[in-house]
Amino acid sequence: MTQQHPLLRLINRTSLVSQILIGLIVGIVLALLAPEWAKSAGLLGNLFVGALKAVAPILVFVLVTASITGHKQGQKTNIRPLLGLYLFGTFAAALVAVLASFMFPSNLHLVANTADVTPPGGITEVLQTLLFNVVSNPVKALMEANYIGILAWAIALGIVLRHASDSTKALVSDLSDGVSTIVKAVIRCAPLGILGLVASTLAETGFDALFGYAHLLMVLIGSMLFIALVVNPLIVFWKIKRNPYPLVFTCLKESGVTAFFTRSSAANIPVNMALCEKLKLPKDTYAVSIPLGATINMAGAAITITVLSLAAAHTLGLQIDLGTAVLLSVVATISACGASGVAGGSLLLIPLACSLFGISNDVAMQVVAVGFIIGVLQDSAETALNSSTDVLFTAAACMAEDEALLDHPVVSRNV
Repeated sequence: MTQQHPLLRLINRTSLVSQILIGLIVGIVLALLAPEWAKSAGLLGNLFVGALKAVAPILVFVLVTASITGHKQGQKTNIRPLLGLYLFGTFAAALVAVLASFMFPSNLHLVANTADVTPPGGITEVLQTLLFNVVSNPVKALMEANYIGILAWAIALGIVLRHASDSTKALVSDLSDGVSTIVKAVIRCAPLGILGLVASTLAETGFDALFGYAHLLMVLIGSMLFIALVVNPLIVFWKIKRNPYPLVFTCLKESGVTAFFTRSSAANIPVNMALCEKLKLPKDTYAVSIPLGATINMAGAAITITVLSLAAAHTLGLQIDLGTAVLLSVVATISACGASGVAGGSLLLIPLACSLFGISNDVAMQVVAVGFIIGVLQDSAETALNSSTDVLFTAAACMAEDEALLDHPVVSRNV
């Protein structure tokens, strides 16, 4: 029997999170000491994100199909309470953003419109885009990573295949296991990917452009941290009646860190599914809830839309009453749920929210341009919150229904 190389033994003994932190530190040092090499290291990051984005659509399609195909009559999936958690969490985030904006109002240095993009004309258009994504061609949905369309086709195919022969069901299950194995191999490359992403980002952009928007960033990121460390734990405690912080910190550490650097909820779907498997959550639930959460669980997006819209109103000297602010929270919640159906994500939904205050589209698009300037941190923090909350709420809903899951070391240990 061949002996394993000492380096491989060390890698296998070291946790993936520890390896990612090492990659993060090496990336920062490389950017500081050798900027040109750091820019070249960006290839590693781009390859890693590209691999995750490539494998995520087929993973979701196969996993959801296999989950529904093998679903037994009467077995709980917990999807209904999860939908409630997703929507409530997004609305709570919008309310927190309103309060933060009132307490710490931001002034914007409005810039020329450099974004050659067209925002949606209203909530109706956002929802219409979402509905058309449901009936998208399945091949096109896979190619464009349209997860609403992928979910719709996977659910439909899974329901039909529930009446298939046992050999067909076994084939679908084996296919799911095969794709999952490939995903695990891709995730093992995360330390190198994070190293490349951090090194190239610091070497190419730095953070000089962000200093002028330090106050705005503090309100945005402060609101997101408040949701992650206060509001979400309260929601989880309400569901599982246990200390929520071990689970919260696990989700932030193993999902949020990766999402922060990839800046893509879609790319983080395989990471989240691997974490759900590690937490021993039922595959029937997380196979659907994780891609669904990547589409409609958008607390970070709701905060971005709300804070930037109220910052624009404050800059223009508009007085916003509490009723209008609450209405903005509702609009931000609905808009955030449809953000994935709009090219450009949450930033392009800012003009829609600004229209509540009578702010012209020209001014609103300048606010969008500001959003692109601070996007290095804003989008990273937003994605980390959105993606880690997908796993957190999935785990909370499953543990509330199955007390045996509460004995998992992640939940039962003390902080």
